[in-house]
Amino acid sequence: MAAYILRRLLLIIPTLLGILTINFLIIQAAPGGPVEQTIANLQGINASATARFDGSAQSDLSNSSQTATENSSGYRGARGLDPELVKQIEAQFGFDKPAHERFFQMLKNYLVFDFGESLFSGKKVTDLIIEKLPVSISLGLWTTLITYLIAVPLGIKKAVRDGSSFDVWTSTVVIIGYAIPNFLFAILLIVIFAGGTYYDWFPLRGLTSPDFDQLSLWGQIKDYFWHITLPVIASVIGSFATLSMLTKNSFLDEINKQYVITARAKGLTEGQVLYGHVFRNAMLLIIAGMPAALIGIFFTGSMLIEVIFSLDGLGLLGYEAVIKRDYPVIFGTLYIFTLIGLLLKLISDLTYVAVDPRIDFESREQ
Repeated sequence: MAAYILRRLLLIIPTLLGILTINFLIIQAAPGGPVEQTIANLQGINASATARFDGSAQSDLSNSSQTATENSSGYRGARGLDPELVKQIEAQFGFDKPAHERFFQMLKNYLVFDFGESLFSGKKVTDLIIEKLPVSISLGLWTTLITYLIAVPLGIKKAVRDGSSFDVWTSTVVIIGYAIPNFLFAILLIVIFAGGTYYDWFPLRGLTSPDFDQLSLWGQIKDYFWHITLPVIASVIGSFATLSMLTKNSFLDEINKQYVITARAKGLTEGQVLYGHVFRNAMLLIIAGMPAALIGIFFTGSMLIEVIFSLDGLGLLGYEAVIKRDYPVIFGTLYIFTLIGLLLKLISDLTYVAVDPRIDFESREQ
């Protein structure tokens, strides 16, 4: 098993390299980078674009506004700006070097987890990620925990009582939950419980109250759960529905196998058969889906929830980085998300072995 783990860890390197290379090429080909946004802002084309300049760039702006000469810059919309100012903007964002030089410099920095600074906020990417991480972890952990605590027992009971009235009406609830996107359910919760139309029981913004630091320990705990309740409920809906049906189908598939009939014939109770034999085999498929579920809950599925409830987490950070073409933040978060995903996949394989010792990945690769 040690050799298998070592091989999987070594495979992370080319996988990361391939993902970064592909995304770098795609983003380089996409129009509307930070330089273009800044030029558009200076020309008054895009008043919403923002950029960070040093003092000399700010002073050149007043001079360039009087310039009507065309320049040789490859950026559309740069006409009327001083070519020196355009070059200064390129240097400010690091685009004064060829793409391949920037790519290899990025890889060199990433080896030591140096992701640079945000092009627009001026903060280090690592500081931004650390700053946003607690929000996403809070939302992701509670969502995952509640999802599994509800969906797995429900799926087992649905499998045991397959075809009964309980199975029918719970399936109806599950299908409705799956059909409604979590962001629409979040809006519904706001309308009903957060002062939208009916009740004003829960806060609408943030993970804590402004006076959180002045509260007692018990008051902080209550305040935290008061704020996190609606976002977690909205996040659980889609994952809960999917996992419930996956659990039911996995158990149904195992319950009808020969070894279950044999175990019952030996006089074992239904609980011994279900949790002593069926559970271990049926949970393999669910364990296999955990890495993708965790990544989805932590980094992608929570983005709209974070936006709706004004939770400043990693999902919102990644979304804003893509909109602004904040390349250091895009690639820094991509690098970390991919690395975590690959490590979670390895942990999933090791959990396979822990659940069912008959599985031996190492012997299969030989």
